[in-house]
Amino acid sequence: MHSGKLYLRVLLAIAGVALGTTPRAESAEARALEGDYVIHDFHFASGETLPELRMHYTFFGRAKKDAQGRVTNAVLIMHGTGGSGRSLVNERFAGVLFQKGQLLDAEKYYIILPDGIGHGKSSRPSDGLHAHFPQYSYQDMVAAQFALLTKGLDVNHLRLVMGTSMGCMHSFLWAETYPDFMDAVMPLACLPVQIAGRNRAWRDLVMDGIRNDPQWMKGDYTAEPLSALRTAAGLLLMAGSAPIQMQITLPSKEAADEFVQKYMQRQMEDLDANDLLYQVNASRDYDPSAGLEKIRVPLLHINSADDFINPPELGIAEREIKRVKHGRFVLLPASEQTHGHGTHTWAAVWQQYLAQLLDESKNSAAD
Repeated sequence: MHSGKLYLRVLLAIAGVALGTTPRAESAEARALEGDYVIHDFHFASGETLPELRMHYTFFGRAKKDAQGRVTNAVLIMHGTGGSGRSLVNERFAGVLFQKGQLLDAEKYYIILPDGIGHGKSSRPSDGLHAHFPQYSYQDMVAAQFALLTKGLDVNHLRLVMGTSMGCMHSFLWAETYPDFMDAVMPLACLPVQIAGRNRAWRDLVMDGIRNDPQWMKGDYTAEPLSALRTAAGLLLMAGSAPIQMQITLPSKEAADEFVQKYMQRQMEDLDANDLLYQVNASRDYDPSAGLEKIRVPLLHINSADDFINPPELGIAEREIKRVKHGRFVLLPASEQTHGHGTHTWAAVWQQYLAQLLDESKNSAAD
């Protein structure tokens, strides 16, 4: 197994779902299709080049065009660190949004869920290059997504850009880099500023744990550096933790101890050190704060008050959203319905706001 499954398992574990199970929205799963697009001679911001960059994607529905040839129903949804497009095809997300009559009914919308560079079935270090894989960044990931849509799928406009966690950050970059390409933007669980403070610190701990493990061997290991991976898995668990949910599902010392033991055993099967190192390090160039005024379409930014990674005490989202012309920020109060950072995947908690955004942006879609 690979690290693309880690993020989903962390969320399931925090939510109190038995490890080893992956709830799926069966009808959505059955309708999900997958494809690959190869970008030739892809140039990275680092100056490196990859002769062939494979972009894998999951999709629903088909594109519809108006009389001018503009695609009118495409929706781009981007996953979080360590995830994949397929990881969002589950009961909590796709099962709430993609079914007939729901907000993103797959019979009406052309829904595209790409695997970011280094994730899922897209090109990644563990394919064979290991630490010689290009040092990709968020800038590269967004550029590759744009190439996939425009050159690979012939999508020239998006009804909605949406993303969770890392995908949330990519949503802000999309809105600034291609401000006329979409009708609306919905970033879920991030902040529109450089990653610093505690958020950067836990990422540094993950990366340092890998790089300083003698078994890592500068990325040329033949067996996974397990000590580093245990450190990383523990930090990822705490960063994505939901205090209320964990207290409910782990009400005793014994329950918590047993959970941690089983959780760590499972994660050692999933993680690849190079893939994880690259995934965490890719956020190094993220800082959309200088270009927030470039965003032209309605943008609805949602965070949860129990998010360890994006703590509400900082007040950053409330401050920065004022610079987005048609921007709005919603902070979901912590409750038994929220799931910490992973609230972004529990669509039932925030779907009412998506309905408002789609309604608000109808005029943009009609223009």
